[in-house]
Amino acid sequence: MNIWDTIPQLTPAFTFLKTIDFISLLHPAIAVAFVFPIVGMTINFAWQTRQRRLAIKKGDKSKIPPVVGREHVKIGHWLTGSVVGVTLVALAYSVVFGFQGFVDKQKAGKLETFQVIFVVLMFIATIASLVLLYRAKPKLWRGVFATLSGMGLIILGSQDGVYRLENEWYWSHYYYGIAISLLMIFSLAIVEDIYKDKANLWRNVHIILNCLALLLFIAQGLTGTRDLLEIPISWQKPAIYGCDFKNRTCKSSKEVESPVIGYHSPN
Repeated sequence: MNIWDTIPQLTPAFTFLKTIDFISLLHPAIAVAFVFPIVGMTINFAWQTRQRRLAIKKGDKSKIPPVVGREHVKIGHWLTGSVVGVTLVALAYSVVFGFQGFVDKQKAGKLETFQVIFVVLMFIATIASLVLLYRAKPKLWRGVFATLSGMGLIILGSQDGVYRLENEWYWSHYYYGIAISLLMIFSLAIVEDIYKDKANLWRNVHIILNCLALLLFIAQGLTGTRDLLEIPISWQKPAIYGCDFKNRTCKSSKEVESPVIGYHSPN
């Protein structure tokens, strides 16, 4: 059989994905295409920076150029921005299109204007706080803007629509992602202290916390893939969320209720 004869049979599969489903793929696409490559670059520069520092401490002449330290800091800044950015993209999609998010509440006539305004302002405040954190020099203001950025992420993540997998929080993609974002914000906030601290206390804290972040990044690859399998696409939601997740039973297609009323969250 000619391979081209199969194309008409395959193309209808693309009709299963609506625009909203393609939008849901923005978060994983950005993570794979941009965030994880930056993670690899950051680790590479961090390793070279440490090897150069240890060599100089021993009195040896390192072949690693001095520029790796500055490059590590610059790439680290990019990593913080990309991690927080991709997290905000995921939260924005979830709050609007997720289970019992803005769209579902609007269909059920339960959407409140105050909640929409509050969430929009929180997104603006979180982004503004992160931008100001990049520019802040005094320790006090770095602490203030780091705290505000972290609080913004946590508040946005607590909104309806976010798939948190609360019953299994210990391997939740959401909780791992928020933890990584907070670690990245903290790392950005202490950069100035690392270079001023001759006792290397902040440097050691930075190394330990970012080793933890690396493990969480690896876990994100696993949990994110799992969530792509668990979270249904738009046309499947009425049937999937109509299932009884405790007894592992589902209704027949004739018994499925409306897309909003009758949903039962797997959380």
